[in-house]
Amino acid sequence: MTARISTGFIGLGMMGHGMARNLVTKGFPLTVMAHRRREAVDDLLSLGASEVATPAEVAAASDIVFICVGSSAQVESLVRGEAGLAIGARPGLTIVDCSTSDPNSTLMLAAELALLKVDYADAPLSRTPKEAMDGTLDCMVGADDAVFARIEPVIAAWAGRIVHVGKVGDGHKMKLLNNFVSLGYAAIYAEALALGRKSGIEPAPFDSVIRGGRMDCGFYQTFMRYVLDRDENAHKFSIGNAAKDLRYLEAMADAAGLANPIGNAVKNTFAGAAATGRADHYVPMISDIVAAGNGTKLD
Repeated sequence: MTARISTGFIGLGMMGHGMARNLVTKGFPLTVMAHRRREAVDDLLSLGASEVATPAEVAAASDIVFICVGSSAQVESLVRGEAGLAIGARPGLTIVDCSTSDPNSTLMLAAELALLKVDYADAPLSRTPKEAMDGTLDCMVGADDAVFARIEPVIAAWAGRIVHVGKVGDGHKMKLLNNFVSLGYAAIYAEALALGRKSGIEPAPFDSVIRGGRMDCGFYQTFMRYVLDRDENAHKFSIGNAAKDLRYLEAMADAAGLANPIGNAVKNTFAGAAATGRADHYVPMISDIVAAGNGTKLD
């Protein structure tokens, strides 16, 4: 029965392409919108997807529309724009935002769409483009129980681990908390490595102590794969996107009335790195930026 659910997908970037590919290859009729990565669109069309020109047309053709783009501003434009999803939406449509978005924006969009009898859910992602292609992403979902029951079998086409965190907006809140923890560690790793180097401790013995101990983890290992092996693709998440997520975390803390001095310190580390002109560099490369700012090098 789930295979007859018509799906739409907007945002065929590194993550979205693999997610959409899993939908169409697992039997879900798929409508996509033109994207600057033409090769992704052509690949999906070759597998049986249909292409339209506007978000409104995606909405009109779909029961569930997935969005996977870079910011809340882009999501808002796709929903509210002149030919946006809201224009083509019919009662009963479900829109699922898989971007890492500002929860305050998510809640506003959900309230607006509810007036059209359109359901809204947030389902941000964890892991990498490889897992997107493999259909084994981690996904944290914010939705009421009925909406979650409707979308879970479809999300399962591209996710291996699905956690229903709570109501609408809670998925994006949890994603920001998750990114705060990981990016906080990235900032700590970078500063510790720079301090070690300036104090006479090289990255290799530093790693020999941490690796295999209680402070080891998968994120540490991918971070150090860049530091030690210079693998630029070890963790393909940009410094600019990290800075954006940390700004969203700050807005989340403000809305909750919480002082977040550590979050602000991590945000400033990434914002400062992005301001050096390297916003498109990947997160582990912040180790080089912090080292250079302190007059040293890790390689």
